[in-house]
Amino acid sequence: MPCLPKTSPDPSSSEHRCEDQLSYRSSLDWLNFLLADLRGGLGPYVNVFLLTEAGWDQATIGAVLSASGLMGIVFHTPIGALIDATPAKRGLIVAGSWCLAVLGVSIVTYPTLAVVFAADISMALLGAVFAPTVAAITLGLFGSHDIAGQLGRNAAFDRSGNLFIAAVAAAVGTQFGQRGVFYMLPLFAGLSMIAVLSIPAKAIDHQRARGLDDVRPAAGQPYAWRRLFAERPFAVLAIGTALFHFANAPMLALASQKLALEARGFESAVTSAAIIVAQLATIPMAFLVMRANRIGGKPLLILAFAALPLRGILFAGVDSPYWMIAFQILDGMGAGLFDVLLPLVLYGAVLGSGRYNMARGIIGTIQGIGGASSYAFAGGLVVWGGYSVAFAVLAGVGLAALVLMLIAMPETIPRGTTEIHSPGN
Repeated sequence: MPCLPKTSPDPSSSEHRCEDQLSYRSSLDWLNFLLADLRGGLGPYVNVFLLTEAGWDQATIGAVLSASGLMGIVFHTPIGALIDATPAKRGLIVAGSWCLAVLGVSIVTYPTLAVVFAADISMALLGAVFAPTVAAITLGLFGSHDIAGQLGRNAAFDRSGNLFIAAVAAAVGTQFGQRGVFYMLPLFAGLSMIAVLSIPAKAIDHQRARGLDDVRPAAGQPYAWRRLFAERPFAVLAIGTALFHFANAPMLALASQKLALEARGFESAVTSAAIIVAQLATIPMAFLVMRANRIGGKPLLILAFAALPLRGILFAGVDSPYWMIAFQILDGMGAGLFDVLLPLVLYGAVLGSGRYNMARGIIGTIQGIGGASSYAFAGGLVVWGGYSVAFAVLAGVGLAALVLMLIAMPETIPRGTTEIHSPGN
């Protein structure tokens, strides 16, 4: 990956600058890899621990997780505004990592309703901190220069970390019991702290980190946040995101249920296989995003949105566990690619607004609402018409999202450039 263009006539200064950038990239690589244990990976283990060791019933677990998840959705946007405003982005990562580690240990030490509910709320809030803050630090370090390559690289290390941590957690849980998985958290919090603090605070440009960059040097001030909805790329992306996540969110849960019914006695194995196949498929998608400046953002968005209805149609038409697991490749091409691509497309859509992280928080809220609202809908469809009907209807919603992207979404990543320019400039 090339260094930033020379800004000094002194060759030694340029050489040091290049060495610094390589060091920053290495630190970001480790940060993304290590945060995989802390960013979203704890939830499934909490559910299983509370059910099997703490003696909680499924209704109580569901109620606590639903309430905490809804609170997390509500706070995505203000957390995004905080990330835009604060110069202490490294501090957010450090504080969030250690907070999550303490919360995880508290759950297994004192699994009372009060402790678990407080911990789940905090974890839901922290879930809105890590990924946007890492993206903001990335923008603050590199600006728009080869941002497609760097964000794709971040995602590749994150997904690789997910797979590595899942394997380590399986080994630790088997050898030392479920509690051992939670006691891994302080280790990864400490390692994440080392990784993020190895990036000098002065190297992060906080104007670039919030999406101002050099596009609007005369203004230098962020938009009023309401103006985001008047920007066509952001508005179309927001509507498309809501439809996409409404269709996508329940698909894995329904597929896992259908797999379990078709492969009795191997429920955990087939569910794990479905998840692993999707994660593996996401890694090459991250490398594809690294070339978004050559391919364009819209073609990649179309690929992600097209994979969703195709997956739903295929799930509706087969019962074989082997085929259903194989079709999870489309989850990596759909939801996996969309998750990797979203920060990049959104950056081009709102560049110059100074509200990049707040815009990402708004999109996160929309994602959460779309996903949460669809579970009951999909469950009702299963009761009414069976799994095939549910998958077919969800595929139809996904198709509507695809048509919207085809017709209304403009390109926000011009082909053949190394920098992204504001659509309005």
